[in-house]
Amino acid sequence: MKRIVLLCCCLLGLFACKSSFEKLLESGDRDEKYETAMDLFLAGKYLRAAQLFESLTLSVAGTPREDTVLYYWGLSNYRAKDYATAETNFEKFVESFPLSPFAESAAFMRLDCLSRSTYRYELDQTPTYRTITAISEYIIAHPDTRHMAECQAMLKELNDRLDKKAYENARLYYKMEDYKAARVAMKNILKDGADNIYREEILYYAAMSSYKYAQMSVREKQKERFLVFVDDYFNFVSEYPESSRRKELDALYAKVKK
Repeated sequence: MKRIVLLCCCLLGLFACKSSFEKLLESGDRDEKYETAMDLFLAGKYLRAAQLFESLTLSVAGTPREDTVLYYWGLSNYRAKDYATAETNFEKFVESFPLSPFAESAAFMRLDCLSRSTYRYELDQTPTYRTITAISEYIIAHPDTRHMAECQAMLKELNDRLDKKAYENARLYYKMEDYKAARVAMKNILKDGADNIYREEILYYAAMSSYKYAQMSVREKQKERFLVFVDDYFNFVSEYPESSRRKELDALYAKVKK
């Protein structure tokens, strides 16, 4: 019986707290809402803080508190890991308050949200391109930003992801034994971005593709196509003479010379 009574008291307390919060949420007391929202934010209760900040947006419009409320609304959503909503908050903030003390921070937080909302390399990379553009624009607008190292780290991660997607897409042709298409795809990667982080692997698979394509060709065309492999072989060994893959290519080259 004591446990039941205690449980009932706890439930009543919870309902009372919920009722109190909802009552405040619906009230028109801007000061109490603002102070409670800040207290909730500092206490790490970001979802409730976001609700209160959102409810304040119309009533503080045109007042000195407007930019603070909008900034902390976005920050609350960010801390609650609702990055899509936070990104919208920060984008709107930067457009509305470009001269606010929070403007640069909001602009960077938007980049962080965009970066967190991108997809792994196998999926659509449209958000990745959008984020890279946004980061580049931010760096141009804020060349002395204290977030430069973080921006450069984000750019590297995003560009590395695009490199991986391009490399894996080309390697898929190789796995499917479409060696002519595989070599073309590998070469096209380096045309689009010579500094691809998978450059060694790309040159290796280009050479392997040209060798296997020549090997599978009719006899009349083999010599011409093996000469393409020879070009690819020398491209590889000139750039990566110490590569662990060289022994395999050396053996193929020796075989082709005969």
